[in-house]
Amino acid sequence: MGQCRLLWNLFGLKRNEHKTRKQVQALQNKKLRKLLYYAYDHSNYYKEVFGKNGIAREQIGSLPLSAFPTMDKNSLMEHFDEIVTVPDIRQEVLRKFDETDSMNQKLFKGKYHVVHSSGSTGVPRYFVYDTSAWESMLLGIIRGALWDMTMPQILKLLSGGLRILYIAATDGRYGGAMAVGDGIRGVGAEQRFLDIKTPLSKWVQAVREFQPDIIIGYPSAIKILGELVENSEISVDVCRVISCGEPLAPGLRDYLEKIFGSVVVNFYGASESLAMGVETDRTEGMYMFDDMNYIEVENGKMFLTCLYNYVQPLIRYEITDQLVFRQSKKSRYPFRQADILLSRNEDIIWFEDDNGKRDFLHPLAVEGICVEGLLDYQFQKTDKDAFEMLAQVSNQEKKPQIQREIIQQMKKILHEKDMGSVRFFIRFVDEILPDKKTGKKQLIVHEEKEVRDAV
Repeated sequence: MGQCRLLWNLFGLKRNEHKTRKQVQALQNKKLRKLLYYAYDHSNYYKEVFGKNGIAREQIGSLPLSAFPTMDKNSLMEHFDEIVTVPDIRQEVLRKFDETDSMNQKLFKGKYHVVHSSGSTGVPRYFVYDTSAWESMLLGIIRGALWDMTMPQILKLLSGGLRILYIAATDGRYGGAMAVGDGIRGVGAEQRFLDIKTPLSKWVQAVREFQPDIIIGYPSAIKILGELVENSEISVDVCRVISCGEPLAPGLRDYLEKIFGSVVVNFYGASESLAMGVETDRTEGMYMFDDMNYIEVENGKMFLTCLYNYVQPLIRYEITDQLVFRQSKKSRYPFRQADILLSRNEDIIWFEDDNGKRDFLHPLAVEGICVEGLLDYQFQKTDKDAFEMLAQVSNQEKKPQIQREIIQQMKKILHEKDMGSVRFFIRFVDEILPDKKTGKKQLIVHEEKEVRDAV
């Protein structure tokens, strides 16, 4: 999509911000019915499950969405080949493609964007976007990144030759990295990526050389950059900081606004739909993109229906985040407002690197470990230069093989961070339990545990 066409389509999407709530609801319902009909006509899975739930085609236009069946991640993986509406997309083929071509992020069959989830088990989930869905998503991301700006303001900003820095996991098929890269190129800006596995000393050098106008990334990573600014190790002059990929706590938002002296945008997305909502003022909450998704909250569970992806329709797909809609009657925009209560919120592990300097391991740097037979894992720092990995496996007899593969992958990660001297240990456990307070499994914990199998 050329820059002129992108900006014209962005203008069209931004017009939804000026509609009434009823007009947005009508647009949302129109897109929903179109998707439901398409899924019924082109997906073997949906045609079957609709029928099992007593839903005939002639009823699709009138039944409320709550009458349709829900789907979870296990169903998605089990029935992937029947869910997709394109015959030449198969889960095992995608898996092989991802294993051989994950680093260069090239298109599957030359036309499909493949995003893999960063799930903590050994088998990632795949989400496929065709060109139309990908472009729709990019427009949503750009609109969110430049939220609260008019089109004349956006055009003026882009005319200045923007430099955009992205700090996150960038070396695989992570949806954020892929979308941000395409979005930055789409608006004609200059980009620089900093992977979270890069040694901190190289961050300083890269930021000094690049001097970004906008910073995008995980809030935990941007916080580290803020600390470098606070300690006068680097100096930046940015007009916007965009937080994504993790929850942005109110205290961290205040810190980033103070340190960078700029607008802080809290962007909400997931692999299932990379453009879901945005927050620039926490008193207003998160504005959900109701013109792109249909989000429901039922019995404490959150369900997503992505309204723009026809290749892999996700209808009432359960998201593990917890969301509460606000009942505010006054709003600047015709979109629903919400508070995200629970989602990814991991701590960073700090160590001393090979040169005796302080550096970190980000959860998402180690969350991509993929070993067949490894069901789940968890990390815990045990010393200034050591950590333990708890591992749950499906087959006890394969423990030696699984341990060898974990060691190989972990050593590679530590080598990339110049942390070859950091020691790690593997302990096999029967089960990794969720946090008692949140009900969600933590990737990183800080309780003291007995260390057993040393590596």
